[in-house]
Amino acid sequence: MPWHARLHLSYRQEASRTVARFRHDGPLRILQSLYPEGDAVCHNVLVHPPGGLVGGDTLDIDIEAADGSHGLITTPGASRFYRSEGDLALQRTRIRLEAGARLEWLPLEAICYSGCRAENRLSIEAAPGAELIGWDVTALGLPNAGQPFERGTYLQHIEVPGVWLERGRIDAADQRLLQSPIGLGGQRCLASLFFVAGSPIARARRDALLAHTRTLLDASPLAESAGATSPHAEVVVLRVLAPVVEPAMQLLRQVWQAWRAELWRLPAATPRIWST
Repeated sequence: MPWHARLHLSYRQEASRTVARFRHDGPLRILQSLYPEGDAVCHNVLVHPPGGLVGGDTLDIDIEAADGSHGLITTPGASRFYRSEGDLALQRTRIRLEAGARLEWLPLEAICYSGCRAENRLSIEAAPGAELIGWDVTALGLPNAGQPFERGTYLQHIEVPGVWLERGRIDAADQRLLQSPIGLGGQRCLASLFFVAGSPIARARRDALLAHTRTLLDASPLAESAGATSPHAEVVVLRVLAPVVEPAMQLLRQVWQAWRAELWRLPAATPRIWST
């Protein structure tokens, strides 16, 4: 029987403390709020107990952040899109930020198993003065486990309405896309790190982000398959291709920490779940 799970998570500032409240329907929930950085930043772990989606499953995630709040959301492990007999597996995430809100959306990777039919959609709406750092990491199959992505389709959709749209459909049968040097070039991990602002980013601030990112890229083994750009005055993006997840995630974490320091003058506060 397919699951349709829903989660609504909201952040509010109460007496100088960011507080998270949520309601859920089905197997999708938030663990206890943690404050490793003090009261200003609320860390949460989003948990999907089944561990993956099969054909017919749908996850709907709605996140809101009010003025003055700062939430950080991650997951305890990878999301998994398993083989489907025909029905679509769908994850939809909608993020809405009020003026003055900050959010960090840092889920671990989504793994596309051979034979999946999956869509992963992310929509971000940021009011003027709101800011978000987020990433999206996709792994095609499990090459190190001898489970290549040989069949199936995956649609990835990341959108800031009216500002920025990244949309791509990967079909395991499309070898021109998967293998061509102007496609994925044989790489099996696709990753993006993005900074989204509700107002145009000042040029000096944007240039500083890009400069920090390119310095880190120069020292990375993925330098030839990664690049940073600003496709819109309200967006900065780092895109990465890698053979597997680990080197891509290592690079994203390094750049995320540099962005955090540059944008918000915050130190690297790695979520506790990543080290367990």
